Amino acid sequence: MHFDCGSCNGCDIEVLACLTPLYDVERFGIINVGNPKHADVLLVTGTVNHRNKKVLKNIYDQMPEPKAVIAIGACGNTGGIFREAYNVVGGVDKVIPVDVYVPGCPAKPEAIIDGVVAGLAKFAQKVEEAK
Repeated sequence: MHFDCGSCNGCDIEVLACLTPLYDVERFGIINVGNPKHADVLLVTGTVNHRNKKVLKNIYDQMPEPKAVIAIGACGNTGGIFREAYNVVGGVDKVIPVDVYVPGCPAKPEAIIDGVVAGLAKFAQKVEEAK
């Protein structure tokens, strides 16, 4: 599942590019779902602010355990260029635990796919630990 906290949409466009035939992220068995109750991995883009942090936390809480979170781009990792703004909380890890950080502004599709594969590995590790 992908959630945008609020961004310039550069990383969102790159996430969508991963779903096109050129990058074909589905070859790894990845399906983008719209319901957090059906998601194993959460991709988060954009800067977390005081208005959307509750929505992000709510989405995270609705996901079944085990789960993995991937913060994408400079805004998702640290708050980006807006991190000093009065309404910005910061990166995703200020609200929910993050398993994988994907750098870039915007993050390149190849980096996002590498991050998703790493997130799936973290998810598989959590599944094994839960047994």
